[in-house]
Amino acid sequence: MNAFISFLVGTFVTIPVAVSIWLISFFAITDHAFWPSSGISFIGGFLTFSLVTMVMKSRFLKKNQLSRKEYRYIKQNLEEAKQKINRLNKAAFMIREIPSFKQRIEIAKITRQIYKLTKKEPKRFYKAEQFYFSHLDSLVEITEKYALLSSQPKKNIELNQTLHDTRHTLNELTKTIEKDLYVVLSDDIDHLNFEVDVAKHSIKNMKDVKSLEESRLKK
Repeated sequence: MNAFISFLVGTFVTIPVAVSIWLISFFAITDHAFWPSSGISFIGGFLTFSLVTMVMKSRFLKKNQLSRKEYRYIKQNLEEAKQKINRLNKAAFMIREIPSFKQRIEIAKITRQIYKLTKKEPKRFYKAEQFYFSHLDSLVEITEKYALLSSQPKKNIELNQTLHDTRHTLNELTKTIEKDLYVVLSDDIDHLNFEVDVAKHSIKNMKDVKSLEESRLKK
């Protein structure tokens, strides 16, 4: 759930409610007493904001078919993943090697996309567990070590070979997280394929009807 949008909606609803409560309490309840009216208005506004936030969260969970416990679990893992992705990006862009630049950009794009999709629709987390619990950790550890070793001013044959092998491993991991992204998007791909098949069938039926009508007119 987008916390900023939730805050905006809550504020948008709360302000007029709080003002209305203040006016009612000031003129009808507290005999024009400013501070008691302000206190009642504050409490009413706080309760309204809390209620709106709870309703929005409840709708969000219902839409994503998640329990509160599941959402807390996913949210915690996403917060940890965000820190790992930040570490990954920091390490990746400390590397000054030109040959691996494109690869590092691709890794950053894919990891960010998986995170964004999961953040927007938390239920996708279950399709991305391999990414969050295995592949992302490997990427972070290898990239940080690679950044450290590649920054050394003098490199011997063994170090160069290690860096070469590491680049190959990162290339394989890039392909792996590409597959992770496709798994996360699998339902969308299936849905789109279904819609395309339906559209093709409709177009074919329209063409058949048109062809039949043309044949009747010729007769």
